[in-house]
This record gives sequence, structure tokens and C-alpha cells, in this order.
Amino acid sequence: MTDSTAVRMQDITKTFGPVKANDRVTLDIRYGEILSLLGENGSGKTTLMNMLAGIYYPDSGYIYVDGKEVTITSPHDAYALGIGMIHQHFKLIDVFTAAENIILGLKGSRASYDLNEVSDKVKAICDRYGFDIDPRQKVYDMSVAQKQTLEIVKILYRGANILILDEPTAVLTPQETEKLFTILKNMRRDGKAIVLITHKLNEVLALSDRVTILRKGKYISTIPTPVATEQSLTEMMVGEKVTLDIERPEPVNTVKRLEVSHLTVYNEDGVKALDDVSFSAYSGEILGIAGISGCGQRELLEAIAGLQPIQDGASIEYDDPDGTIRQLVGASPRQIRSYGVHLSFVPEDRLGMGLVASMGMTENMMLKDYDKGRSPFLNRREPQELADTIRHELDVQTPDLDTPVRKLSGGNVQKVLVGREIAASPTVLMTAYAVRGLDISKSYTIYHLLNEQKEKGVAVLYVGEDLDVLLALSDKILVLCNGRANGLLDARKVTKEEVGRRMTSISEQKEAAA
Repeated sequence: MTDSTAVRMQDITKTFGPVKANDRVTLDIRYGEILSLLGENGSGKTTLMNMLAGIYYPDSGYIYVDGKEVTITSPHDAYALGIGMIHQHFKLIDVFTAAENIILGLKGSRASYDLNEVSDKVKAICDRYGFDIDPRQKVYDMSVAQKQTLEIVKILYRGANILILDEPTAVLTPQETEKLFTILKNMRRDGKAIVLITHKLNEVLALSDRVTILRKGKYISTIPTPVATEQSLTEMMVGEKVTLDIERPEPVNTVKRLEVSHLTVYNEDGVKALDDVSFSAYSGEILGIAGISGCGQRELLEAIAGLQPIQDGASIEYDDPDGTIRQLVGASPRQIRSYGVHLSFVPEDRLGMGLVASMGMTENMMLKDYDKGRSPFLNRREPQELADTIRHELDVQTPDLDTPVRKLSGGNVQKVLVGREIAASPTVLMTAYAVRGLDISKSYTIYHLLNEQKEKGVAVLYVGEDLDVLLALSDKILVLCNGRANGLLDARKVTKEEVGRRMTSISEQKEAAA
């Protein structure tokens, strides 16, 4: 070990029943460095770091901190060694303030702490690294990015010099991600040792100094980031050559399926989220929806699905394949879903809004159709078959179909959520952030499934965070800017720069429908 080595994990093995999550893994973490820990969903990344953070205890192997062998049996042990971990699912008390959450769990009661002194120390940490946090703000009033900031400040307050971040950008906007990267670079300059668990190769290449690859619980390699490429990292993750190309079959037999006219929606804060938006969506096509985060993408899909109140004067016509034209404005979400118009919105909090954490895959499949029961006893056979199909097609890593989804990795939770919606045989599939939290190979599986839906004659509306993917996958792109439609463009002809320009400034020239 060199003098800069903060942690050495040597020959670490951890099993859960028949599953070997980590198999004799050895790696070094250094001060003044960002180490990316890369691997497919279920490769053992989070499990390995959970042992460093005191959540799990290794079956065998050794952990050295600052050159000394240590035993870590709890998060308190980890904190005492200067190790802190920010998990995908935040561990905060909603009704407490930021300051109260920061001191929660420290010796003494809340009453024994001077919250003014706590706030002063928090401010000093924020000023040093570039955080923006109000110690008096209640957690239930915070955005996801603010909660994540609070989690980082909380472990810095407790003296952590070794920080582990598990998929920290999975639910952040591009602007929030850029701000987080600036903070992480500031902490690196200050000598902190940082581990970034991620699946996003562009972030690995942009931010880290070294990258360690795990595959199916085994250590594969650690390489300097400057010599890595997306292709080389993907092949090490998967163990074979992977083609990073998105197929885009030509649309055939397209028929208008949705016609949205003069759609105006106000969000829950009374701010106009959509301003007189009109467009059409066709069967056999993928319509990509581009826009800076918060420009109305969520409200647009939820309005079509009947989940948002719509201002008078709007019309959303659904052309049913049986020839009936149905007006969706005023229809209930259940009615709209029964027509075949399905919304797959991957929320920031997958377990809070998308799935029931304490239920297994089978029971979560049953949730969509619970109202179809004809007796006090629901039929489990079809949901179980669906769960088994999703498990195999999307390679969901779970001990069995009844294991609570809260015990699965974030990426595997994601696959359950997306697979359930795609398997519902819709005529219109609206999907937002379908690959959020997925590694690159499983992301391409989802792109393939969306193209399969397109080829079956489904009208697909796709909201994504990656503009390159949006351009490669879509047939047309509707650009939203400040809640207004700013062009309906041919995805095969338009440039990334043009889409980006329209995302940030309203075009003077009105576009005809592509």
C-alpha cells in the first residue's frame, strides 16, 4: 500500500444463500482521488461498499484503513474510521429539519445540541465545498437533489474523509449533476477519498481518476480512466463484445393515434407547466420528447394519462384501433388505461411511487390489475408468469419472485418497474426515464423492447435524459422549451445542436408537423 492509500479491501467474499455477491475481491481506495466502481446491475458493487460502510459483514477477507487492519460491524464503526456512504434511497426523517437530521444518531439527545452552533458548522462545510443548504428547512420540503446534498453534508459533519456515493446522479437533472461534479472535484482537491458507484460511462470518463470493474461478483480490472473508452469498459463489464448501436426500423403503416390540441396545465405550485401545446402521435413511431428537466415533460404525459388537471379549451383525442374516437379530457385514469393508453413513468423515488417495497415481483405485478378480481381471492398464476418472464428477459437479479423488491439493487428495481408496463400490451405507451438506473447493456435491452413495441404498431412517446439516445431512437422529436412546443422535428435529419438550441430558446419560426 502507498502512503495515499486510504482503504484496501483484500479477498473480500460475501454470500447471500446460494448467491455469491462478492468473490475474493481486492481493491484500493486512495486519498485525493475519485475511484469509479463499475459493473452491470447485480455485479456486487453496492454489496462490496456496504461492507466498508458497516451495513454488511464479509464472510471472509480483510479491510485495512490507513494501513491498519480493522473490523467494521456497524455504520458507527465506519463513521469512527472516517467512512461515510450516501445510499440510493435516502435515510432521512421527513418531519425533521436539515440540522436535526445531521445530528440524528450522534451521542446525546437533540435537546443537548445548540442548533445555532450546528448551523454554523454546516455553513462552514457548505462554504468550503460549494453546497447550498438551509439548516432550518424541513426534509419534506426538499427536492431530491437537496436531500442528496443533505446526506453528503451529514457525513462530512461527522468527519468522513472517505466517501462512497451509490448512483448519485440517477435522479438528478443535468444541471444538478454538473453542480454535484463540481462539489466532488472540490472534495478531491481537499484530499478526500471518493468512491463513485455508477453505471453511466460518460460520468466515469469525465470525473474519475481510476475505474474498477466488477462482473458477477468478481474483480476484473482497475485501469486509469484516461486510457479507457466506453467500448472497452462495456466489454470488460459484460465479458464480450457489445455493439453500442440503437436500431431504428423505418415506420410502416402509421396511423394517427393521439391528437393533442391547445393543452395547458398548471403544476401543483400554480405555475404554468404547459402552455398551449399541440402535436400528434402515430402508431408505429417513437416520438421523442426533448427538453431541459422541468420544462413540462412530466406534466405532458400525466395530462394525457388523466393524472393532471387540464385547463378549459384543451382536447386530447384518442383514435381507438376499432375506429372509435375517444376524448381523453375528463376521462378517469382507469378509463384511459382501459383504452390502451399506458403511462410508464419511472419516478425519482422508485419504491415510493412506482412499486410497493415490501412486496415481491409477483405481488407488484398484481397491483395494476387488482380491480379485476372477481372474488376475495386474487389469481396469482398470471402475475406470477409475467413476473417470471420479466425476470428472465431483463435478467432481474433476485433470489426468487417473492423476495421484497426493497432488497433488490436499484437497477433491478428499475427493471421490474419498466418490464411491468411494457408487458401490458398497450396501444399507446408513454415512457419517461425508462433506463434511469440501468447499466448500459440493460439500457440497450429496453431500447430494443421499445422498438419491438413500435414494430407491433404501438405509438410510443419517449422522454429520456440522454439527448444522443433520443436522437438515435426516435422517429420524430417534440421539443419543449419553458412549457411551450418549440418544434416537431425529423430525428433522422435534425442535429443535436439544433435540438439543444430549441430546448433553451423559443424559435421564431413555427415548424410544420414533421
